[in-house]
Parts: sequence; C-alpha cells; structure tokens
Amino acid sequence: MKGNPEIIKVLNELLSDELTAIHQYIVEAEMCANWGYTKLHEAFEKIAIDEMKHAEWLIERILFFEGHPAIKLGELNIGKTVPDMVGSVATAEADAVKAYNAGIALAREAADEGTVELLTKILKMEEGHIDWAEAQMDQIEQMGLPNYLSMQTEGASE
Repeated sequence: MKGNPEIIKVLNELLSDELTAIHQYIVEAEMCANWGYTKLHEAFEKIAIDEMKHAEWLIERILFFEGHPAIKLGELNIGKTVPDMVGSVATAEADAVKAYNAGIALAREAADEGTVELLTKILKMEEGHIDWAEAQMDQIEQMGLPNYLSMQTEGASE
C-alpha cells in the first residue's frame, strides 16, 4: 500500500532514534555488567530490547507503506556514571515522547489510524522507560548513591 510520504519520513526519523537508543543502552548495559551492577545491566538490556521491538515495528510499517528504511544514527551520549546513564534515559525518552506525540498528531491529521495505533503503543512503552528512570533517580536521591549501587549487585536482596 502506498503510504503518505510525510508519514514515512516521520517513521524513518523515529526508526533512526530507536536504533541510536539501542546502541546507547547496550553499551551502558555492558558497562553496568562490567562494574558488577547485575540488576542495572538487566534493566538497561531490557530497555534496549524494547527499543529493538520498536525499531522492528517501525520498519514493518515503513515497508507496509512501500517505503524504504532510511537510517541516520544520532550521536551516542554514553554516561560515565550510573546517575549519568539513568539521567540520560529520562532525557532521551522524554525527547522520544515528544517525537511520538508529534508523529501521532501527523498520523491523525492524515487519517492514518493504523500508524496512530502503532505510535501510541510505542509511546506508552517510552513513558514506562521514563517512569523507570525517574524511580531510579528518586532512589539514588533518597538512599544515596553508594546504597543504591549496593542494591544493584547480584547478591542484593530482591
């Protein structure tokens, strides 16, 4: 099915953002694993896998519209500390929420309910990533960084 060129353009922009995020979260997941923060490794890895799903769904939609995936990876902002990494998730995902809301508005304007449904599904997952990051930042503030980090190791209580 021939798709709206503006919608395809937005889908490609979102795809580029998702693929950039995957790279960043995988690097940060492995950094956390290297530091012994098993729980953070798993959390960052899960977010990366969510982003992979988003990328897959966006590619499927682009191809459905007989478009061509056009990817321009953005700059990675790899955190040097756990608070930097968690803060980066909140910032990047807030930007993603804005981009998805703009994409949803465009899709509604174009009467493309299939794209509205897809972007809304991804939007809700991105909001969940923000919620996770904000909870981590609250825990760091309330417990202090050393206590927070001690809870992120494999031997920490569930």
